[in-house]
Amino acid sequence: MIKKLVRQMLTAQILSALTVSLCLLIDNIMIGRYLGERALTAYGLANPMLLVIGAVGSMLCAGAQVACSKSLGRGDQEETNVGYSSTVAAAAVFSLAFTALALLLRVPIARLLGAGKEPALLTDTSTYMAGFSIGAPATMGALVLVPFLQMAGQSNLLIVAVLGMTVADVAFDLLNVLVFHGGMFGMGLASALSYYVAMVIGGGYFLSKKCVFSFSLKRIKGRKVKELFANGVPTMFGMASSVAMVFAVNQILLNAGGKAAVAAFSVVTTLVNASNCISTGSGGVALTLSGVLSNEEDRGGLAELLRVMARCALVLGVVVTALLIAFARPCVELFIPYACESQTLAIQGLRIYALGLTFCCLSNVLRNCYQGTGRVRMMEAISVCANGALPILTALLFSLIAGVDGVWFLFMASEALTVLGVFAYVCWKKGRFTTRAEDILLLREDFGVQPRDLLEGDPASLDEVMALSRAAETFCREHGGSGRMASHLALCVEEMGSNIVSHGFAEKGKNRLSIRLQRKDGRWTLRFRDDCMAFDPVHHVSEENGQESVGIRLAMRMADEARYTYSMNLNNLTLVLRDLT
Repeated sequence: MIKKLVRQMLTAQILSALTVSLCLLIDNIMIGRYLGERALTAYGLANPMLLVIGAVGSMLCAGAQVACSKSLGRGDQEETNVGYSSTVAAAAVFSLAFTALALLLRVPIARLLGAGKEPALLTDTSTYMAGFSIGAPATMGALVLVPFLQMAGQSNLLIVAVLGMTVADVAFDLLNVLVFHGGMFGMGLASALSYYVAMVIGGGYFLSKKCVFSFSLKRIKGRKVKELFANGVPTMFGMASSVAMVFAVNQILLNAGGKAAVAAFSVVTTLVNASNCISTGSGGVALTLSGVLSNEEDRGGLAELLRVMARCALVLGVVVTALLIAFARPCVELFIPYACESQTLAIQGLRIYALGLTFCCLSNVLRNCYQGTGRVRMMEAISVCANGALPILTALLFSLIAGVDGVWFLFMASEALTVLGVFAYVCWKKGRFTTRAEDILLLREDFGVQPRDLLEGDPASLDEVMALSRAAETFCREHGGSGRMASHLALCVEEMGSNIVSHGFAEKGKNRLSIRLQRKDGRWTLRFRDDCMAFDPVHHVSEENGQESVGIRLAMRMADEARYTYSMNLNNLTLVLRDLT
């Protein structure tokens, strides 16, 4: 089930990770080709400011993923709606505040970023920030609604929104440079408008009747906003480190190679950031699923998730790195089509910089798994090392040794050292060399249930459901349960499992059902998870359904608690039964 979930979510998460970098990539290409090297330098200097809105949006996105994955794991739809309403409200307030401040303070901010030495460069930098900041509400919205589209199983709509945004950005950029001649302000405004196109496409779902989330002003809770910040601050911490890193490296490059080096760095980072969607996407999947599995205390599921995500990260990282190295020249020529110093520096820089991509994918998976499982200090340590301290230190050190060429090694060095540091710390904590997923996750000893207290199965037929039902009865008796308790558990497995296989499975081999029974703290917890059409058995047991729902009603009455959610294209039903004598 986990492998299938990863496959379903990864493509959409990778594409959604392009929502910020794609517009910046297109803008950078248009700026380099039509407005020249000075404009490209201005874009590079403005980049830290552009990352701020991405940092706040990513913080709220991560906070929503963690908070809502927990409430979904508990089967609490109302609390999920509180999280949805609070996230939307917080995003609206912060994005509007950002727009106002960016417009009012654009010139002093541009000076602070290093553009004050040349009047024309100051104008280009400040006007681009002004145009881009108008789209802050849509940029923020595009980021924070991604996890909710994923939870609602609307991955295809997410892809359409990204494609629509891309087409719109290209069209608006061409209109700016060929028709309106709006300069750098027009380029920033083109990106802003394209984000609004994405919001209209993706946001339509949340206004429709089929939306599984419900927004209301009454559901906006201060405690939930606080929780979003608490869960998202580690991500914000990492993004803030990235902002500081880009600012610091820009200053190092200005001193080491002048405007040509800064222009080259903006091209390199734009290409790598766009390619880094594989890392961001992998991290997003790891965060959402680890949050759900952690709330269920599914130790084995978390270990499997880490193994699957690590393999995906390695494969994707190696493939994209090879492509960037092989096609470095044509990629750079999209931005700088003429031979010059900045083009030469960018080609060399891209080939070296790309070597860190695989390590970045691995560190991002680890970071998000730690965040999803509540290991916040580990997540913060990885963020600071990979995004802030190590890149700045290595850039400064290598620039003294090899000038501009040395700076390009900062990405590979910082990410590789971070991954190695994590493994060294894990081995130190465990007192031995280890590569076991459970060890790397640093799960508490009392986390989850012991294998002897857990029964799991993936029945694909009625016969297999019946076999698992008999196994549940035996499991209960072996763990001290009464005969009555054993009969209740067996009947719940039989009725709910048979209903899913008989009425939910469309074609043989096309659908999956996972049943999990655990014994902990004097309670028996049954979890049913399937990828069939949405069906809520908890609210389907009204008397008017007659004989059709007798088995479902019986199972619901036996349970002390019954919780259902539909998320990530999965039906999730949890039944909790207390000991019977």
